[in-house]
Amino acid sequence: MRASGSTAAFERLAQFHPEPGVDARFPIQGPSADRSFEQGKGSAKAVPTKISFGPFCLLPTQFLLQEGDKPVPLGSRALEILIALLERRGELVSKRDLMARVWPNVFVEPANLTVHMSALRRALRDGREGHRFIVNIPGRGYCFVAAIDVSGHEN
Repeated sequence: MRASGSTAAFERLAQFHPEPGVDARFPIQGPSADRSFEQGKGSAKAVPTKISFGPFCLLPTQFLLQEGDKPVPLGSRALEILIALLERRGELVSKRDLMARVWPNVFVEPANLTVHMSALRRALRDGREGHRFIVNIPGRGYCFVAAIDVSGHEN
């Protein structure tokens, strides 16, 4: 359902904020947590052409996730969640931040995030075959915890 205006949408999203005094950007992993794969060159951001993790490869400029050379069937919302988590890998990304990123200026129920996160984790086989990519911090958000390899950049 669309909100009547962006202000109303953000007011409704505000009800999903983390507990007072909780820093939703608390780093969960070590020193690599502060490295974003968008590395600034002046005021422009450089976007990587390929981000690899486990058996997967994300091509952000093509909005495509591959396993080996085969495309992984994944909806645009789940891909957007993945990109948001990869941009802040090693950090807790709050549910509020993810919802604002994936559904900007639109009010959606938190269950929508849960549905798309489940689809993403299922596609990644997260928690199976020795793979752990995304960790859930109940009531607060999600964190991408796997090692990544970033290559190539486009402005």
